[in-house]
Amino acid sequence: MAVEKSFSADDLIVSKTDTRGVITYGNELFIQMSGYSEEELLGAPHNLIRHPDMPRAVFKLLWETLATRQEVFAYVKNLARDGSFYWVLANVTPSYDLKGEVIGYHSVRRKPDAEALKSVKPLYKQMIEAEQSGGVEAGTKVLTDLLQTKGVSYEEFILSL
Repeated sequence: MAVEKSFSADDLIVSKTDTRGVITYGNELFIQMSGYSEEELLGAPHNLIRHPDMPRAVFKLLWETLATRQEVFAYVKNLARDGSFYWVLANVTPSYDLKGEVIGYHSVRRKPDAEALKSVKPLYKQMIEAEQSGGVEAGTKVLTDLLQTKGVSYEEFILSL
């Protein structure tokens, strides 16, 4: 059974990527939690730490939101090099050059609220089950159906947890 890692509520995990999601920076806590060396992380795709329990639809939504130059919040389960995992509440924002062009993304992750994860975990499980039979579109439908039932946007839902 995989071990869950944790970090302090006062700590921030920070990373930066280029526009393709390739890691260009990681703070010490990011390096420590991932279990990879800085050399292994820099130049690697950020999905190196993607846990198989994460619905693909969450990342589809993340990339679609970033493509509109908006920030996005998401609960994410990350996979460390040693097979352990850790949950985060990620806030991902576009980074801009002096001309206003997007040159990458900046992600700040906080320790998620344990109560929030009680809602997120079963939702993600349902989304993954839907994706196994119907692909990412089926996982997206599970999420959009929930949001419609609750009468909220994705961001309102995430921030309400």
